[in-house]
Amino acid sequence: MSNSSKPQTIQINWSDRWQVYYRLQALEVECSCQTDRPLQVYLGNSQAVVQTWSVVKQFTANRQELIDWLNQCWIAKCYE
Repeated sequence: MSNSSKPQTIQINWSDRWQVYYRLQALEVECSCQTDRPLQVYLGNSQAVVQTWSVVKQFTANRQELIDWLNQCWIAKCYE
């Protein structure tokens, strides 16, 4: 684990936390997850913050929120 930042506890449904953990690992976001312990994420840079937010949102938002979010991304892309 990194000594440069303090781990942040991510409040997420216990049934989803391992999936979030494995996705963050795949994105190379430093994190840890142990049995009967909350997910801990090291948010040492802005990329880790955005990736963590995005992954957690995928598990916590309802379908309509995700559709609206995707539509906003497409609209923003059109205005670039």
